[in-house]
Amino acid sequence: MNITKKSRPAATRPEDQRLSIGSTFAYGFQHVLTMYGGIIAPPLIIGAAAGMSSQDIGLLIAACLFVGGLATILQTVGIRFFGSQLPLVQGVSFAGVSTMVAIVHGGGGIQAVFGSVIAASLIGLLITPLFSKIIKFFPPVVTGTVITTIGLTLMPVAANWAMGGNKAAPNYGSMANIGLAAATMAIVLLLSKVGNAAISRLSILLAMVLGTLIALAFGMADFSKVGTGEIVAFPTPFAFGPPTFEIAAIISMLIVILVTLTETSADIIAVGEIVGTKVDSKRIGDGLRADMLSSAISPLFNSFTQSAFAQNVGLVAITGVKSRFVVSAGGLILVILGLLPVLGRVVAAVPTPVLGGAGVVLFGTVAASGIRTLSKVEYRNNMNLIIVAASVGFGMIPIAAPAFYDQFPSWFSTIFHSGISSAAVMAILLNLLFNHLKAGNSDNQSVFVAGTGRVVKEEELKCLADGDRFEGGKLIDCDGKEVPIQASSNSEH
Repeated sequence: MNITKKSRPAATRPEDQRLSIGSTFAYGFQHVLTMYGGIIAPPLIIGAAAGMSSQDIGLLIAACLFVGGLATILQTVGIRFFGSQLPLVQGVSFAGVSTMVAIVHGGGGIQAVFGSVIAASLIGLLITPLFSKIIKFFPPVVTGTVITTIGLTLMPVAANWAMGGNKAAPNYGSMANIGLAAATMAIVLLLSKVGNAAISRLSILLAMVLGTLIALAFGMADFSKVGTGEIVAFPTPFAFGPPTFEIAAIISMLIVILVTLTETSADIIAVGEIVGTKVDSKRIGDGLRADMLSSAISPLFNSFTQSAFAQNVGLVAITGVKSRFVVSAGGLILVILGLLPVLGRVVAAVPTPVLGGAGVVLFGTVAASGIRTLSKVEYRNNMNLIIVAASVGFGMIPIAAPAFYDQFPSWFSTIFHSGISSAAVMAILLNLLFNHLKAGNSDNQSVFVAGTGRVVKEEELKCLADGDRFEGGKLIDCDGKEVPIQASSNSEH
């Protein structure tokens, strides 16, 4: 008798989960709201630096929404060699804003910015295989440090939003703005506590809607300009003229690309950790290639370098919605917003303090996810604690003192002015120094090692805890775990 074995279905990855159409677009719209303020800020800053009219800046914003949507779809859906197939939202990277402003002020204008983005991104596309091989240098002590730093470095963004977003505004930092942010944050927390899973997962979106309604009731939201301007507009290729290629601008932008590659690698690893899926060098490489391809093409439609948005990594963590197709739907919404400026103006009317209130919870969740990863790290008889301490501290320097690197060479300040890049570089180097280059290491090489685990000195053995016992010359606690015995300083060897 022939017995045929039934083949087991392949395990479905968490990120491949499919929801209903309604849920998919609702959660996708939540992603759009979360990153909307971040994606429109760079074109506002760069356009103002270039002396553009409000109409031209509007074109830049629409272009950034359109390209960000296409880049998000490429990253989440993926094609051969391009796209990590992870729930990552793409948009204009903040890392290059100061460099682009410098290029504009240097006389090259917006055309030189576009040219430098194209050239540097193509170079970045060629070197992505090098970055995709670094996965073995990202153990939990590194990834946890970077994820924690991502959350902490985003806190100033949330605080600025909560205060009003515009430091020149007379009501910046007012009790009204901060109160609106606090109310939005309270709504997020209350909705997260309700027993209904759907409401809890949509807590950010619902809190933004309710926060906006509160703002309307108190005259803090203005939708009067929603009907002003074009309803439909397709981004015109090279609307501001053909790109120009200047060597100095390309070199400075290449540094930005290196920072972007570092940050995107960290975001890919972070979202993989949150989703609970495998992230290997191939997946990182595919994600980075999607980043670079999107960045190289974006100037064609009047946009800039593309990168994964860290704040949306926090949204994945706080909602527990891991489906990449939800983020794909958010990308489609971004494309529509880029084609329908009227819808973009509706979303832009959401008061900035409302975004700030939700951002505190979102960005804090990213940091908490990093701390959870760090809890898995072994700290006994190694230097992992000092790796975490030095890397997080180093990453906080540009956040605590934004002018810290102002006197350094521009290439150096461009890299290390990003707290995320600073922490990532330090964590990788220290992990190599202490965990890969073993020469000179010992079991007890500093006070950091001695302080990371439970240690009982010989003269203190009389202070044993309940349940402690000796077995085979080893001290065993009540849970069956060995407790190290440290020789006293005056012991004879």
